[in-house]
Amino acid sequence: MHEDLVDRQFTAKAPNAVWLTDNTEHPTSEGKLYLCAIKDLHSGRIVGYSMDARMTASLAVTALRNAIALRGPAGTIVHSDRGRQFRSTAFVTALKNHGLIGSMGRVGACRDNAAMESFFALLQRNVLDRQSRATREDLRLAIITWIERTYHRRRRQRRLGRLTPIEFETLTQAAHAA
Repeated sequence: MHEDLVDRQFTAKAPNAVWLTDNTEHPTSEGKLYLCAIKDLHSGRIVGYSMDARMTASLAVTALRNAIALRGPAGTIVHSDRGRQFRSTAFVTALKNHGLIGSMGRVGACRDNAAMESFFALLQRNVLDRQSRATREDLRLAIITWIERTYHRRRRQRRLGRLTPIEFETLTQAAHAA
């Protein structure tokens, strides 16, 4: 089991320093759709996600692999709750194989991952509460569209100086390159 390396400090001074991850579930007429998302604390960008009809360890591992493919990090702290998917051998092995460091909040302490929970609250308010979806595929497409088009490219965040996550990353990368 991993100790809590984040301690409710939901900021990061550089990309890929700290990622948060968690799962959420949402109903459709076909049944539930589960989403595992990974958020970079530096910019707030969702760097990896995965969706499936079942909440399994492979859901979390796939989200992690997607984040790794996008970012190629090493030494990143990956913070989660103590859900069984994040304690699974497959997830812990994926962390270790890619040089990532596991971190977990305390049992029953949802505030230990509050920045990830706030992302899910935004998703709930902006996608899920607006209309029900008949199929998992309809919901999956709505979630992807909201993350990629709205959250990353249109939703300005006060903590980023009123920039979107993509704008913030572009400007900070340009500053580091200079």
